[in-house]
Amino acid sequence: MTTVGEALIALLEAHDVDTVFGIPGVHTVELYRGLARSRIRHVTPRHEQGAGFMADGYARVSGRPGVAFVITGPGITNTITAMAQARADSVPMLVISAVNALPTLGKGLGLLHELPDQRGMMEKVALFSHRVEQGAELPEVLHRAFSLFASGRPGPVHIEVPLDVMGGPCEPLEALAVTAAPPPPDAGLIDEAANRAAASRHPLILAGGGAKRAGAGLTRLAKKLDAPVVTTANARGLLHGHALGVPASPSLLAVRAMMAEADFVIAAGTEFGPTDYDMYANGGFVLPPNLVRIDIDQAQLDRRPGPLTIRADCALALDALAEAVQPATGDGAARAVAARAAALGEIGAEMRGQVAAVEMIRDALPGAFIVGDSTQPVYAANLYYDHDRPGGWFNAATGYGALGFGPPAAIGAALAAPDAPVVCLSGDGGFQFTLPELGAALDAEARVIFVVWNNRGYREIETSMRDAGVEPVGVSPVPPDFSRIAAAYGLPAERLHGVEGLPAALGRARAAVKPALIELLIP
Repeated sequence: MTTVGEALIALLEAHDVDTVFGIPGVHTVELYRGLARSRIRHVTPRHEQGAGFMADGYARVSGRPGVAFVITGPGITNTITAMAQARADSVPMLVISAVNALPTLGKGLGLLHELPDQRGMMEKVALFSHRVEQGAELPEVLHRAFSLFASGRPGPVHIEVPLDVMGGPCEPLEALAVTAAPPPPDAGLIDEAANRAAASRHPLILAGGGAKRAGAGLTRLAKKLDAPVVTTANARGLLHGHALGVPASPSLLAVRAMMAEADFVIAAGTEFGPTDYDMYANGGFVLPPNLVRIDIDQAQLDRRPGPLTIRADCALALDALAEAVQPATGDGAARAVAARAAALGEIGAEMRGQVAAVEMIRDALPGAFIVGDSTQPVYAANLYYDHDRPGGWFNAATGYGALGFGPPAAIGAALAAPDAPVVCLSGDGGFQFTLPELGAALDAEARVIFVVWNNRGYREIETSMRDAGVEPVGVSPVPPDFSRIAAAYGLPAERLHGVEGLPAALGRARAAVKPALIELLIP
């Protein structure tokens, strides 16, 4: 006989969970009873929001769900921001929390960590929230969660275990095998899409984050159609350096012009969200008329339907479509060259300089994961930047847009890919949201290079205020000396004036074989 908490740990092991991020508390002591004897590694952040963001970064890099353990009440409310970011970016995340004892729920007795309706709150953010009232429910609810992660549009799932259940006795439980798989494309719809492609002269492909693991099929399809491929922020790294690649935001006029000229458009794994397609909120984006949409989620297809929609896993659909279409010769490369040049010119000299700084990181550390926060060079690179590995460029500056995402998400990324370089690119304002996670990086031996773009405030917000004719207020929080804070944690750190010495500093940081920090003082 084991406890429910121990049984939960054993079932997570059976579902191949190898890492959890969490801060233990008196309400989760029983959840931790079986953890030390398991193969699961526990990583302790300095704040529950950090646990969620670490799980997010781990999931994006590993392709497997990130798991967080948090306490009742403040632990779960601290995690909601990270869950909302995961919901917006379709990141698989499993959050397991405690909740007060079953007989007390909803009675407002003033208990420690009590909420009026914890599960009701979580149901608004999670794909689903489940309260485990008996240990025997665990195999089914975990099977439901991992099946969803494996077969549909992923996101956060919440499971809560009451205090009087978590430490209770439980018979040994067997995990239910996950057999769910992503939906394959309908053969008839693939043939219809291929026929429409054959009738086009200026085809175009829009690739979003849902296509980031479909690079082979996407590249083959683009070459056969001779079609330029526009990649949104979460799809960067696809077709890196390719003649048909256009690593530029569809919010730019240059990209919109190419879309308007296209007589056939395939949109794969992109939700057409305004932060990608109408970043300047000028209303200039309209859905292409000759559109084929491919998405794993029928609800997404229904929100912005096109003339032809294919519900399927992007990799499966693009592979099938690449097989079905006939080779074509056109002006795809010429259109891509023109779009790249016009887009890069459109963003202006200041942003081109910021993009150049990001390119310094890429070129100094080939194959790196660059995990961004909401800061000037990240905004600029989301508009135009060509990364060198699919899934290697991600940030919270689009979609939900949570500040403080970068440092903990980079820690999760580094633990998922310990042999790859991982760089966190954050501004001084955003870094202060999750600054204590430097200690978590040290504890976990996560080899993150933290690059702090220190322009002494919320420069992007200040610019927006000035552009709107508003006198800036509240945008100049005094930053600390980040290099000294890193040194206080025993981390190698250096301070640079500008970006000229950045490549060499990155080399020194990478050679340190531990977390390191580079502070860039930006005039």
